[in-house]
Amino acid sequence: MLRALIYLLPLALTIFAFIDCLNTPEDEAKHLPKIAWVFIILLFWIVGPIVWLAAGKVRVPPTGGRTPSEWHRNHRSQWVAPDDNPDFLKSLKEENKKDEALLKDWEADLRRREEELKRRENGPEDS
Repeated sequence: MLRALIYLLPLALTIFAFIDCLNTPEDEAKHLPKIAWVFIILLFWIVGPIVWLAAGKVRVPPTGGRTPSEWHRNHRSQWVAPDDNPDFLKSLKEENKKDEALLKDWEADLRRREEELKRRENGPEDS
């Protein structure tokens, strides 16, 4: 079991560093182009990922001693779901009112046409 761990741990570290490098924007890669970092991570199996994690990427510490997730949670610039956005809910109510008005107009038009047809059908019989 320990022998497997000796191989799996560096492999996991390499995979993590490789994915982290691929997901990093080009302008955040330090010292070398991103493609060079990919080759270093893959060719130098144990040392490459450690060097990437230590010095290959611009890492910005959280401002004000807060974690990024906490900052994002308290300072959302966008709504997570449409249900949370009061403007969206207001627009739904307005659309619903427009739809109801349109439906009432259609129903009134339908009643008018039905009455017109009844008058046409009954008209010759009354004369």
